[in-house]
Amino acid sequence: MAENSRYMDGTLFLQDVTEKIRQRLDDIKQSLDEGQKEIESMHEYYWENYTEMDQYGYEDYDNQQALLSQVNANQDKLVLKHRFERMADAPFFGRVDFIFDGEDEAEPFYIGIGNFAEKAGMTPLIYDWRAPVSGLFYDYDKGPASYEAPAGTIRGEISSKWQYKIRGGKMIYAFESDTKIDDEILKQELGNNGDVKLKNIVRTIQKEQNAIIRNTKDKILVIQGAAGSGKTSIALHRIAYLLYHDRKNLKSSNVLVLSPNSVFGDYISHILPELGEENIREMSFDLFAYRELKDTAVDCEDRYDHLERIMKFPDDQEKERFRMKQSESFVGLIEGFLATLEDRLVDFRPISFRGSQLTEEELIRMFYFKFQETPLLARMDAVMDYFVDAYETLKGRDISDEDREMLREKFDSMYVTKDIYTIYNWLLEDYGYDMLPDVPYERRKVQYEDVFPMLYLKYRLLGHGAQKNIKHLVIDEMQDYSFLQYVLLKQIFQCRMTILGDYAQTLDTKQHDVLKFLPKIFGKEIRQVILRKSYRNTYEIARYAGEISGIRDLELLERHGKEVEERRFSSEDEMLEAVRENLRLGSEGYETAAVITMTEEEAYDIYRLLTNRGIDAAYVDRDSSAFKRGLTVTTFYLAKGLEFDQVFTIKGTEGNPLEKQAQYISATRALQELYVYQCEN
Repeated sequence: MAENSRYMDGTLFLQDVTEKIRQRLDDIKQSLDEGQKEIESMHEYYWENYTEMDQYGYEDYDNQQALLSQVNANQDKLVLKHRFERMADAPFFGRVDFIFDGEDEAEPFYIGIGNFAEKAGMTPLIYDWRAPVSGLFYDYDKGPASYEAPAGTIRGEISSKWQYKIRGGKMIYAFESDTKIDDEILKQELGNNGDVKLKNIVRTIQKEQNAIIRNTKDKILVIQGAAGSGKTSIALHRIAYLLYHDRKNLKSSNVLVLSPNSVFGDYISHILPELGEENIREMSFDLFAYRELKDTAVDCEDRYDHLERIMKFPDDQEKERFRMKQSESFVGLIEGFLATLEDRLVDFRPISFRGSQLTEEELIRMFYFKFQETPLLARMDAVMDYFVDAYETLKGRDISDEDREMLREKFDSMYVTKDIYTIYNWLLEDYGYDMLPDVPYERRKVQYEDVFPMLYLKYRLLGHGAQKNIKHLVIDEMQDYSFLQYVLLKQIFQCRMTILGDYAQTLDTKQHDVLKFLPKIFGKEIRQVILRKSYRNTYEIARYAGEISGIRDLELLERHGKEVEERRFSSEDEMLEAVRENLRLGSEGYETAAVITMTEEEAYDIYRLLTNRGIDAAYVDRDSSAFKRGLTVTTFYLAKGLEFDQVFTIKGTEGNPLEKQAQYISATRALQELYVYQCEN
C-alpha cells in the first residue's frame, strides 16, 4: 500500500509539473510571437524613417541597439523553449526523500535534465542533475547522507529513493531502490536497442562516474577506462557540469574536443544540447598540425595513411623509426640539434640604412645576448625592430612601409634559410635518418612519422601563440598520442584538460601506457582515475574481448545475450550471405549494425558487394562526417569510440601486424550481438 501511494505521488506530481511546464511553454511561445512582431515593427519603422534620422546618427544607433536587444531576447527565449520541450517529454528521472538534520519530515527532491520552477526566484519543483542536492541521488543509498551547498555541508538522512522512466509525458515505470542505480534498471537501459548516437547517462550515472563528473579541483584529469566503461560520456557530462557551475568564466566556445575523426564528432554532437548546453568544437590533432604546417608543405599524411601502409606493407624498420621519432629521446635529439644550429643558420653582415649603421659585431651581440630568449627564426625580426626604433627615435620620423620591407629583406637574407622543411632535413641528416625528398613546395608531402617532429621544430624556431580562448581541452583516445604530441599539447593548450582512453585500444602494434609518462610532462597537476567496470557489451561479448586483449581485471555487468559466433567461409559470397541472414534491422530488430574490416580497401569492396545484393548500407571512410542509423561498413580504426547493436567483424589476412588490436576494437563495438567471420580465399 505504501509503495502504491508513493507511486501515485510520483504520477500525480508528473501530471502537475507537466501541466506547469506546458503552461510555461505557452507563455514563451506567446512572448516569442510578440517579440517577433516587435522586431518586424522596428524594421518597418527604420525603413520608413531612416532618411529623417539626425545627422550624427544617435537615433539610428539607438534603433539598431534596441533591435539587437530584442533579437537577443528572442534567441534566449528560443533556447528556453527547446529546453522546456525536452523537459515536457521527460520532466524528471529520479527522486530523493531527504530528512534534514533537526527535522522530522522528509522533503522530496525531484531530479531532471534541468531546473524548473513555477516562476523565476521560486524554489525549484525539479532540480538540475548538476545541482549540489542532486549528488544525493548519485552518491548515497538509504541512510545518512550529505551534500555541499553554497552555505556549507548539509547533513541529514535519505529515507527513500526512486527512479522513474517517463516518455511522452507518461510514466513508464516507478521503481523504489535501496541502491543508487539498481542493476536491473541499468541492465534494462543498456539492453535497449542502441540509439543512433551516444546516449546521455544522467539517469544511470554510477558513483565512481559521478566523482569524475563533479571534479572541479584537478587541472589535468586522466581517465584510463576499459572499453565500454563510459569514458566519453563521463567526459562530456563533466563538461556540462563545469559549464553549469562556472557560467562567468567558462562558455561552450571555450571548450575543445580533440576527437579521432569527424564521424565520431557527429556521434557525440547531441550530448551537450541534450544536457542543456550549447555544443562545443571538435577537431583532430592531425588536422590542427596540418594547418600549422601549411606554409611548409603542401600536404601531410594522416594517421590513417600510416596505418594502411603498415598493414599492407609490414616493415619493422618503419615501425621502429616511427616510434623513435615520437619519443622523449627524439625530443632530446631535436634540442641537441637546436643547440648547435645558431652558427650554421646565420651569416652575419653589416646593415646600413640612410646614414645609420649596425656593425657585424653589434648584430652578433644583439642576436646572441640581447634577444637570446627569442626563438631563432624570429630573432632577426627582433633585431630589426630594435634598429628601426633607434632610427625613428634619432630622426624623429617613421620610416615608410616600403623601407621597412626592404630592411626586412636585408635582415632575413642573413639566414641561410628560413624553410622549416630544409632545416628539418638537416636534422635528419645529422642523426643518420633518410632525408625527405628535396622537391619544391608544391610537391612536398610529409609522411606521418615526420609531421609532429617537424611541428615541434617549427615552434622551437618560430615560437607559437597559446590557444588562450580554449579554457578546457578534452583529449579522447589518449593511448593514440605519443610523448612528443603531449609535449606539443602542453605548449599549445595551457588550460585545464580531461584526458581519456584505453591502452588496450591502441592503434600501434604494441600497447603503451601513456600514464607512465604523462606525469613527467604535466607534473603534479595531474590526477589519474582507473575505471575497470564495463557497461557496453553483453557478458558474452565482453568475455570474448577480454580473451583477445588478455585483460583479466575487468568488472562486467552481467547482462547476458547471444554467444559470439565465429565462422570461416570458403567464399566471399557465402560470408556476405551470412551477413544478410543474421542482419536484424528495422521495426522487428535493431537500430544499428556494422560490418568492420581491417583496411579501407576491404571496407569499400564489401560495401559495394552488399549494395549490389540490395542491402542498404552506409560506407564510412576518413572523409565521412555523419553517423547514421542502419548498417555501416567501415574499418576498425574508424569504428573506435562508436557502438552498434550488431557487429560483423571480418578478419584480415594472416600476418597483419594490427590483427589483435583490430579484433579487440571491433569486438568491443558490439552492444548485443557479435559475429566474427573469416573468408579462406
